[in-house]
Amino acid sequence: MLSNTLDYRDLPRALQHMLERGQSKVARGLPRRSFLKLTGALGLTIGVFPQLALAQSTDAAETARNLEPTDKPAAFVQIAPNGEVTVTVNRLEFGQGVHTALPMILAEELDADWTLVRGRLGTNDAAYADPVFGIHITSGSSTIKNSFMQYRELGARARAMLLGAAAARWNMNVSTLHTEGGMVLGPDGHKLGYGDLADAAMEQPVPSLVKLKDPKDFHIIGRPTGRLDARPKTTGQQDFGIDLQRPGQVTAVVARPPVFGARIASLDDSASRNVKGVKTVLRVALDRGAEGVAVIADGYWQASQGRNALKVEWDTSTVEKVDSDQQVSLYREMATRPGPCQFDCDIAPLETAPLHLEAEFVFPYLAHAAMEPLNCTVALAEGGAELWVGSQSAGLDAGAGAGVLGLKPEQVVLHVQMAGGGFGRRLSSTSDTVVEACEIAKAVRAAGLNAPVRTIWSREDDMRGGYYRPMHLHRARIGFDEEGNVLAWDHSIVGQSVLAGSVFEQLEVKNGIDLTATEGMRNPYPLPMRLTVHHPKINVPVLWWRSVGSTHTAFVMETLLDEIARTTDQDPVAYRMRLFGDQHTRHRDALRLAVDKSGYGKTQIPVGQAWGVAVHKSFSSVVAYVVEASVTKGEPVLHRVTAGVHCNLAVNPRTVEAQVQGAAVMGLSMCLAGSAITLKDGVVEQSNFSDYTVARLTDVPEFNIHIVPSAEPPTGIGEPGLPPLAPAFANAIARLTGMPVRQLPFNLK
Repeated sequence: MLSNTLDYRDLPRALQHMLERGQSKVARGLPRRSFLKLTGALGLTIGVFPQLALAQSTDAAETARNLEPTDKPAAFVQIAPNGEVTVTVNRLEFGQGVHTALPMILAEELDADWTLVRGRLGTNDAAYADPVFGIHITSGSSTIKNSFMQYRELGARARAMLLGAAAARWNMNVSTLHTEGGMVLGPDGHKLGYGDLADAAMEQPVPSLVKLKDPKDFHIIGRPTGRLDARPKTTGQQDFGIDLQRPGQVTAVVARPPVFGARIASLDDSASRNVKGVKTVLRVALDRGAEGVAVIADGYWQASQGRNALKVEWDTSTVEKVDSDQQVSLYREMATRPGPCQFDCDIAPLETAPLHLEAEFVFPYLAHAAMEPLNCTVALAEGGAELWVGSQSAGLDAGAGAGVLGLKPEQVVLHVQMAGGGFGRRLSSTSDTVVEACEIAKAVRAAGLNAPVRTIWSREDDMRGGYYRPMHLHRARIGFDEEGNVLAWDHSIVGQSVLAGSVFEQLEVKNGIDLTATEGMRNPYPLPMRLTVHHPKINVPVLWWRSVGSTHTAFVMETLLDEIARTTDQDPVAYRMRLFGDQHTRHRDALRLAVDKSGYGKTQIPVGQAWGVAVHKSFSSVVAYVVEASVTKGEPVLHRVTAGVHCNLAVNPRTVEAQVQGAAVMGLSMCLAGSAITLKDGVVEQSNFSDYTVARLTDVPEFNIHIVPSAEPPTGIGEPGLPPLAPAFANAIARLTGMPVRQLPFNLK
C-alpha cells in the first residue's frame, strides 16, 4: 500500500489508475536477476529498493516495515578504497540532470564528500525500476519526484552501515559516533574514511528504520551544484550510445520505405555488396509492418555508402498516403461533429451571452529532433544477449528484445547509455528501435556473421521515420460578459491518440478519449466547458513529445483567456489572479514571482515591444512566464523571458534553471517559421535541420529564472517549462498587432 499522503492527481493519469487498482502488471515478467555483488577489491556496494519511496515525510522513514530482498545491499552505492563514492542512477540521463541530482540526494544522507562523488547509469536489473510505478521508466518529469525519498533512504542506510562497521572495529557504542565529509568520527580522535570501512560495512545488516536529516541541515541538497557530466560533455570526452565500440563490431544502416508501412517491391543490392567494407545486405522487418533493407559494414560511412548504392522499389499500394492540407480539412470537419465528451455543461448561455469569441487552432506534427539520432548495439551470445542503448524504459525494451531473439527476459542485459536528448522518442510502447536492432542482429547471425551489431539511424532516418507529436486542431466557441465572466465554453479537439496500442490504452483511453490529449484543458480555471474529442486513425506514427498534451492545450487556454482579458479591457495578470480565487496558491506564487522580477507594469519597455503573460501547471509543477517581444520586419522576436517556477524543493537550483531555459527554447522553436512536420503523398517533407526549424543562438532571448522557495517534496521540472512559453510569446504579439495568434508556428502574414 502507498502512503496516505499520496495525491494520485499529481501522477500521470494512466498510472493513477494503475496504482489505485494495484495493477502494476506492466512490471511482471521483467528480469529479476540477482543484484550485483562486488568483491572487496571493488569496495562496498550498498543499495535498497524501497516499496514506500513516495512517502515524503521524515516520519514515514521511521515507520517499521519489512525489507524485501531488493531492499538489501546491492546495486546503488559503490565506495572505493580511496573513498570515492559511485552512485548508480536508476534512470536514463539525456540532458535533464538526474546524473547529478540523484547522487546529490544520496550523498546528502550519506554525509559523503561531494568532491569524491561520481555517477553511473544502470541496467534493466529490477533494482533500477521506478519505486512508484514498478517499471523501468524515465518519463513524465518523475525521476526526482518519485526517487527523492528512495535515494535519501539509500544514503541513510549506507551511512548507518558504515557507522556500524566503525563501532565494531573500535568496540564503541554507535551512538557515540558521527559522520562528516566521507569520514566516521568518534571520541578521542578516532577517525576512519569511508573507503577504509567499505568491506566491513558490506557485512553489516541493512537497517529497516533510518532517521533522515532535517532539511535545515542539508548542505548538498538545495545548493546550486555543477553537473557531474558537465566537463566530459563540454570537452567532447563523454561517450553516448552512438559512440559505443565493441570488439569486432559491425554497423548497420537501414533503407526505409518513404511511406509508413510500405514494403519492398523489388531489390537490386549488387552495387551495394561491391562497396568496400560492406559485409552483407539483408531484408529485415521494420516497425508497423513495414519492410526495409539493412546494409551491414565495417563502419557507419561504409554502410551509408552501401545504402546509397541500393536500387529499391517500394510497394505503397496498400498503405494510406497522408496529405497535410487534406488532413487539416478533415480535422476541421470532424470538429463540428458530435463526439465523446470529456467535460459537459449547459452551453445554452452561448446564445444570449453579451460577448462572443470563436477560434480555431492548428498545431502541426512535430519531430523530437534530438541531437543524438537513435541507435542500439546488440551482442548475441550463447544463451543470452547484451544491449547498449539510451533507453527510457530499460525493462520493457529488454523484454521486447528478448521476444525478438527468442530468449527469456532474464537472459537479456540492457546497459543504459548516456543519450544526447530524447524528449519522449526513446520511450516507445513498441520499443521500435530495440526491436529493429534485434531483428537485424538476428539476421546478421543467421547470415553467418558472428559480431556485435550497432544499428544507427541517420538524422534523415530519425526525422522521416517517425514517431511525432500528433497534429491537433482545436475549435472553441465562448460566451462571456463585460466583466470577463465566462458563461459557456464549447470546445472540440481533434488529433490522434498517443496511447492507442500502448500498454496504457486499456486504463487511460476512456469513453474513446485519450486523456493525455486533454490534460491542461480548463484547469485551474473554473470554466463552464463542454469538451468533445475525436481521435482519427491516420497512417502517421505518433508518440508523446516533451510535455505531451500540454504542448497544445496550454497554448489554447492561455491565449484565449488573454483574448478575453483584452476584449474586456482587463490586465491579463489581474484577470488570471481573479480566476484563481483563493485556490491554486502555487499558480499565484509562480505568477507573482515572475511579475515582480520582470518589472511588469512598473518598468518602461522599449517602443515597439509588448509584455506577454502565461502560466501553466504540468507534471505537478507550475511555471509562469512574463516575456517581452516585438515584431521586426514582419517576424516575431522574443527579447526577454522572466520565469517564476514552483517545483517545491529544488534539489539542484542550477539544474532547475537549465531545464526551464532548455524547455523554453524548445517552446520557442514551436513558434518559429519552418517548425512543422508536413506530409505530401504520404511522404514526410522535412529531413534535417536545414528544412526543420529549431531555435538557434540568434533566436534565444535573455533569461531570468526565479524559483519559489519551498521545503515541500520536489515535483517535476524536465517538461513544465515548455508549455507556457509559446502562449506568453503569442500574447505579446497579439498586443502588438491587435490580432490573436491561432496557429503554431506563428504566421503573421
